[in-house]
Amino acid sequence: MKYWLFKSEPNVYSIDDLANAPQKTDCWDGVRNYQARNFMRDEIKKGDMVLFYHSRVQPMAIVGIAQVAKSAYPDDTALDPNNKYFDPKSSEENPRWYMVDIKFKKKFQEPLTLKHLKEEAKLSKMMLIQKGARLSIQPVSETEYKHILKMAGES
Repeated sequence: MKYWLFKSEPNVYSIDDLANAPQKTDCWDGVRNYQARNFMRDEIKKGDMVLFYHSRVQPMAIVGIAQVAKSAYPDDTALDPNNKYFDPKSSEENPRWYMVDIKFKKKFQEPLTLKHLKEEAKLSKMMLIQKGARLSIQPVSETEYKHILKMAGES
């Protein structure tokens, strides 16, 4: 099992949207960064755990956890000319973009703010904390994941 951090702007898609989705499960589509796509396509597998992060809000924070419910498959939003994630270079025969399904597991009672995370020595090597690390999907070590759960009172 691997661990990941998925970023989303809560005004676009929040942890509450995931919690309110049918079967508390939804697709994670619209990823248009090649490195994040490669993580999704090549490494993220069903059963992996996800830290759900609200970005571009104040305060930015890890707000809960989800689990990968379905491994990567072609992102159909890339094929829809009416979708904001449309990519004319993607096709059914040669998909350029992928998505996974995730299932809501828990919303933290209190969000773990980026400021608070930066104060934790055990998280100093976490990609999220590093300058310039802006990927919407990031790997998280098992040690980091467990420490974050402990911080959230989940262990």
